[in-house]
Amino acid sequence: MTVVTPPPPTRPAAPKVRVPFWDNARFLCVTLVVIGHGIQRLIAESDNALIVYLFIYAFHMPAFAIISGYFSRPGAPNNRQMTKVITDILVPYVIMETIWTFVQFVVEGKQQFNITQPSWTLWFLLALGIFRLILPYLALLKFPLLIAVIASVGVGYFGNVDSTFSLSRAIGILPFFVLGWKANEWGIVDRWRRVADGGGWWVRGVAVAVLLGWLAVVAGNIQVWRAIDLRFWFFYDDSYSGLGEEEWWAGLVRLGLIALAVVLTAAFFVLIPRGETWITDFGTSTMYVYLLHSFILYPLRETGVISDERTSAVWLLSMILACIAISIALSSPLVRRVFRPIIEPKPRWLFVKQKEGPMRETRTDPTGSRRSR
Repeated sequence: MTVVTPPPPTRPAAPKVRVPFWDNARFLCVTLVVIGHGIQRLIAESDNALIVYLFIYAFHMPAFAIISGYFSRPGAPNNRQMTKVITDILVPYVIMETIWTFVQFVVEGKQQFNITQPSWTLWFLLALGIFRLILPYLALLKFPLLIAVIASVGVGYFGNVDSTFSLSRAIGILPFFVLGWKANEWGIVDRWRRVADGGGWWVRGVAVAVLLGWLAVVAGNIQVWRAIDLRFWFFYDDSYSGLGEEEWWAGLVRLGLIALAVVLTAAFFVLIPRGETWITDFGTSTMYVYLLHSFILYPLRETGVISDERTSAVWLLSMILACIAISIALSSPLVRRVFRPIIEPKPRWLFVKQKEGPMRETRTDPTGSRRSR
């Protein structure tokens, strides 16, 4: 009689473990976005507000793009991934742009619905869509990061590449997205963890020195930065001629700002807590904060509550604290439950039935804030 040996029992797949560092990073980045928008109306008359504004804008959106790139996959997209570009980016964009058009009609009397010109914060949604579409092609090339940098610097020389569908801005910050993707491939975060576990206090000391050094440069030359409108360079939006710079070396300025943003972002990431903190859970709701905070700030700006007439340091500090509170409030489970249909819509009726299941629930957003590595 032949004895059949049963196969060894298969071990269940290990559950994915969230990395608190990334949730902490996402929440801090989106909070910097809210602060930047909250104090924007103060910078015309307040040097203190402009100092904070320039300090933040030098790296906060590059940092966001790096995080999004880190959680992106370069392979050829399947049906489900292509579907998610529509459900996670394009559909929310159309919904939010429609809402913005209605709000601006009620408040300002504007009667224009232009889907090609994203309102306020919506440009980043389109940029993420562009990144998702071109990453598989960039991944085929030998030097994708170098190509992204050349594209970012080069696009500034073409005045006909503008904010239509956020194209100029998407190309401008493309190097940061590609850097995030490559950082994942290179294992940079894992290397940093090993350094930190072995006692990385000296790295943190350098990071603090870098950020304080940038703050000192901004504060010590604030009138120069005001005179040359440095803040517009951090938008990665206008052409060099649109920024008032016609010289051939204008691209070198953008190249320098890209390098500055990378250094500042690295220093910022080094100082972010790696373990669970009281802000960690908030990091799963960054897209809610990003898309909804403008609806809180907009009426405050339009009614004059936030205006350049309020220039005191106390008022600036109050606005910063209020923006932090807004970020926390918009990260709450209640907000996610109420606004999920417009931030994370699931329009199953829009798609034909496919074998891969176009609407499988993955609970992620375009920045990767629901993913677990």
